Amino acid sequence: MLSYQHAYHAGNFADVLKHMVLLQVLKYLKTKDKPLCYIDTHAGSGDYKLNSGEAQKNQEFLGGIGSLWLRDDLPGCVGDYVEFIKQLNHSEQLTRYPGSPLIASQLLGNKDRLFFYELHTAESRLLNDVVNRDKRIKTFRADGLRDSLGLLPPKENRGLILIDPSYEIKNEYQVVVDALKELHKRFATGCYLLWYPVVARKRNVYMERALQTSGIKNIQLFELGIQPDSDEYGMTASGMIVINPPWTLLAEMQQVLPWLAETLGHNQQGHYRAEQLVGESPLR
Repeated sequence: MLSYQHAYHAGNFADVLKHMVLLQVLKYLKTKDKPLCYIDTHAGSGDYKLNSGEAQKNQEFLGGIGSLWLRDDLPGCVGDYVEFIKQLNHSEQLTRYPGSPLIASQLLGNKDRLFFYELHTAESRLLNDVVNRDKRIKTFRADGLRDSLGLLPPKENRGLILIDPSYEIKNEYQVVVDALKELHKRFATGCYLLWYPVVARKRNVYMERALQTSGIKNIQLFELGIQPDSDEYGMTASGMIVINPPWTLLAEMQQVLPWLAETLGHNQQGHYRAEQLVGESPLR
């Protein structure tokens, strides 16, 4: 199934968490002056116009980046994230939202290599336009979870792998765990970011337990919810699972997630998690 298009959801509360974590991890990894390999297994089109018909249909960005845009009390890395998005808008008005490929390409340097996978034909074409012949970047219209395995371990011996499926198919919660285990076997010291939605909590519980028994160490979990779990249709929360996180990340998220839950939550029903899912000292 390849019907999902992120343009309808760009900049929503889930993107706030996902891209805030991505930014913090990339910034930390770039404190070392050594080349980095970045892999995005579900890259999407890479750049989104918030005045497009897709974004305007449900205006989900108003409950995410739109709620933070004009505030002057943003704590810690929330402020870093919003400032970064502002740099990519050419006026004070919020009209553009970057996807993870654009965020990574803006932050990474000339010595770094970037690999973007996108299976959706139309999204892949748009992604190629965003890349615009950047020699650091290679794009593939392919299954990133399967094909990125061949890139590991990278010659740089340093890498960040973002896994951001749509979860259109129920068994993707199992598929991503199986893929992570294989990727980790090839490159145990890499940093892995796995995004997940909460639409049926039992699937998330299964995925967490599968990771806890996978043999993979040093896993942290960060979740932001805007309303309580529900059996009704729709995403009530989303999260990021981070394998081999920077040692600074847990404290940063524990500082800002309570504020985000209160600010973006519906009717004071926001909630969050920030915890060590599987132990071992984070990367330093």
